[in-house]
Amino acid sequence: MHNVVLIPQQEFYYCKKHTILENYTYCHSLTEYKRRQTIEVKIGDVPMGGANPIRVQSMTTTNTMDTASTVQQVIRMVDAGCEYVRITAPGIREAENLKNIKQELVARGIKVPLVADIHYTPNAALEAAKYVEKVRINPGNYADKKRFETIEYSDEEYKQELARIKEKFVPLIKQCQKYGTAMRIGTNHGSLSDRIMSRYGDTPMGMVESALEFVRICEEEGYYNIVLSMKASNTRVMVQAYRLLVNRLEAEGLKPYPLHLGVTEAGDGEDGRIKSSVGIGTLLEDGLGDTVRVSLTEEPEFEVPVAQALVERYTNYRNGELRERDFAFKNPFEYHLRETNVVEDFGGDSSPRVIADYSSQEIVKPAQLQAIGYRYLSATDKWVSLDTAADYVYLGSNPLSIELPSGLKAIVDSTLWNANRFIPNCYPLFKLRDFKLNKFRHEKLNFLEVDLCTNDGLPELDDNVVLVLRSNLEHPLPVYRQYVLWLEKQGIKAPVILAHRYSGMQAETFQLHAATDMGGVLIDGLANGVMIRYYTPTCNFNDLSNNTAFGILQAARTRMSKTEYISCPSCGRTLFDLQSTTAMIKERTDHLKGVKIGIMGCIVNGPGEMADADYGYVGSGVGKITLYRGQEVVKKGVKSDEAVEELINIIKEDGRWIEPEGEQLERTMEQKA
Repeated sequence: MHNVVLIPQQEFYYCKKHTILENYTYCHSLTEYKRRQTIEVKIGDVPMGGANPIRVQSMTTTNTMDTASTVQQVIRMVDAGCEYVRITAPGIREAENLKNIKQELVARGIKVPLVADIHYTPNAALEAAKYVEKVRINPGNYADKKRFETIEYSDEEYKQELARIKEKFVPLIKQCQKYGTAMRIGTNHGSLSDRIMSRYGDTPMGMVESALEFVRICEEEGYYNIVLSMKASNTRVMVQAYRLLVNRLEAEGLKPYPLHLGVTEAGDGEDGRIKSSVGIGTLLEDGLGDTVRVSLTEEPEFEVPVAQALVERYTNYRNGELRERDFAFKNPFEYHLRETNVVEDFGGDSSPRVIADYSSQEIVKPAQLQAIGYRYLSATDKWVSLDTAADYVYLGSNPLSIELPSGLKAIVDSTLWNANRFIPNCYPLFKLRDFKLNKFRHEKLNFLEVDLCTNDGLPELDDNVVLVLRSNLEHPLPVYRQYVLWLEKQGIKAPVILAHRYSGMQAETFQLHAATDMGGVLIDGLANGVMIRYYTPTCNFNDLSNNTAFGILQAARTRMSKTEYISCPSCGRTLFDLQSTTAMIKERTDHLKGVKIGIMGCIVNGPGEMADADYGYVGSGVGKITLYRGQEVVKKGVKSDEAVEELINIIKEDGRWIEPEGEQLERTMEQKA
């Protein structure tokens, strides 16, 4: 197989060519599930990779020097189902205390493998490797520094830097070999070194190369007990980096190491769960991943059930084989929006649309539209739409019985539309047979439903058709992707809507499944809208369906409809109460559409993750906060009880502050009175 140069010839490093496999391969198939085969890594009595199940893990939030509290939290995590427990070791004292924590756990009959989390301190890693089953290092700060400086390196200078890194890193390899300790080489998007940033920029390629520099040294030393990760708070970057890593390992002839999957700083609540599912679920669908950690700004035992729910979907995967296996349709390591026709507000460069499915309700009343983002104000006799207001409502065979708010449009079945085709802002949805036979169509916008479980072909389509893709498969993502690949091969540029109905599961499970099924297509730019319905035999959860749809679009970075919080999950390094602080910041700022705010407990990933945030709130000392605008420090040493107000003042200075809707309405009413 030929190698393809990914970066210009003059930018090759001194000894390694940066190549990717010519057909962009990174998994067995785009449409047939098969888990990637890796080497087995021994981690205590719980091996990872190979034929072992996908493992679930989390990280403690206690002070590592507080042995009793840490042990109690580890026990709660194990009781919740945690198979590995990570504990921060920011210095030698904490690394030494891992011995006491381990002894106390063993005395209580708890034999869960422990993982020491290391940043900046190689000496702590050397000490921790004596007591724990695995050591996690971050190549961005193990031997490098991050000062946000741009440094130009000649090839010879770069070669010298790699030699310096090897000199610092080899002692840890020897220590791990001596004590039988595994290692995770975990790249974080937010903490790439200045050296990597100067050569590659803030890119998936930079993340991959940061890890591979260390992997190559490990293999030169005959050490293979390695797990790799490529974590980011941006789900697109995270997915692209993992895919590229797998491709590059094979292209260079390195061993197929197990992968640790995670979205960093995912946040809390349903947003954190949806965001984690979009990133982790997409990769699990591709057959990638050997252990999962869901990073929520909550107690660690609450992370475990979410990770378990994601993993359990792939324990007994049922879909069968879909024949499409072509990888050449696009570059999976970069984001490219599929080129489509522009059909009203679908396709082209437009953000994906959200369609609410009300087809099971006999009549739609004004009050029911509140569930999909519309509020009727009787005092002013006007409708107000929220930022998460659906764009269309699908009524099925039910007639349009009310005047819709401005901005909301209706879709009805074609037979009903034929009898009422002059109603404004109402469009037909055709079944394939009706579409072929019906001579009456809307002049601007028509929806054609495609059953992806049949082999029916498409008739010739006009440029005013949007395809609605439906499947009754338990895992619809592969068949969505298969059909869009087929459209691409046929040169059909109709926009596509992903439609699916979920029932027979808990609400949180629905959100995790929908985020994987829809997000995994949106994250590759292959869809132009979603229509999701979650229901039980007694109730349609239209508000949950609508909020989930917008949450998925936001997590996939395809439509920003609310404030995004890049909030870390807390650990022993955290310098303030992350959960209460996050809640306090959300209470004041959750109406700022499209604004990204990073809330970081310490300096490790804080400034780096600010690269993906507009503003940052980072712990810099006990009771002290540093405030950022992007990567720029705006104010240092702000007292924690004043920091939220100061953050809001910075947003106001930038002209990005708006008053919350409720306050605006109250002021309007007061003025009228």
